[in-house]
Amino acid sequence: MTLRADDITVAYRKRQVLHGISVRAGAGAVTAICGPNGSGKSTLLKAICGELPYGGQVTLDGDDVRQMPAWTLAARRGVLPQATTLAFPFTAIEVVRIGLREGVNGADAHLPLHALERVGLAHKANNYFQELSGGEQQRVQLARVLAQVWEPLDAAGQPRWLMMDEPVASLDVAQQQTVMQSARSFAQGGGGVLVVMHDLNLTALYADQMVIMAEGKVVADGTPEDVMTEATLSRAYGYPVRVNQAPAASPFVLPYLPA
Repeated sequence: MTLRADDITVAYRKRQVLHGISVRAGAGAVTAICGPNGSGKSTLLKAICGELPYGGQVTLDGDDVRQMPAWTLAARRGVLPQATTLAFPFTAIEVVRIGLREGVNGADAHLPLHALERVGLAHKANNYFQELSGGEQQRVQLARVLAQVWEPLDAAGQPRWLMMDEPVASLDVAQQQTVMQSARSFAQGGGGVLVVMHDLNLTALYADQMVIMAEGKVVADGTPEDVMTEATLSRAYGYPVRVNQAPAASPFVLPYLPA
C-alpha cells in the first residue's frame, strides 16, 4: 500500500515552484520531507493533499485522489496544516470533535478525550482554544486529526494516512517526542505517515524514509543513513555540515564554522 506522487509540478504566478517531483511513501512507515526554507516542502505536501492545483498525479493506494469524493478522502487521510486559525470560541474538546465523521469514528463519544490524552492535553479539554499556548493549540489540532483517522487500518485492512506539516515547530523537547511517538505508533499500526520536518536530528530518530528537497527538486531519497551524508546535506542547505554517529544511536548533524 503506497502513496505515490508522480511528476508533480506547481507554479505560482507563472513561477515554477516544484519541478517534476516524484515521491513514494509506504504504509507502515514514517516518511519525512526535509530541506531548507523555500525548498518547496510545504508546497509539495499541499499538492499531495489537494490543497492547491498541481500537474502530475497523486494516488493513494492506487486511487487517483482527484477522482475521490471529499468524504471518502477525509475517511482515508487526515491532514495537519502548519497553522490553523479559529474565529469562534471552541473548547479544546470541541475542536477535536470536528475531526469525527459519523460512520467512521463518530459513534465513539469517548474518542475526543482519548485523542487529547494521546497528545498530553486531557486536562485542558474544557479550556477555550484561544486561551491555550501556541504549542498547546498545535497539539489540539493534532488530536483532531488523530480522531479523524484514529485506527491506522480501516475495517477492510486498508491503511489510513496521517499527513503533517511541521507538527513540532512550536513545541518543546518533551512535546516534540510526544508528537513524533504518536506518528511512530500510527505507522507501527499499519498506517502511513508523511510529515514535513525541519529538525534533521529528530527526523533521524523517527523517520524510516527521508526525502531531501532543494529549490523545488528532490536532492536525495532513501533511509536516514542513506541520505544524511555531509555532501548531500551541505549541497541541499548551502552550508557545510558534519554528520556524526553516536554509539548505538541514529546519525546526528551539527553545522560547523569552516576554517
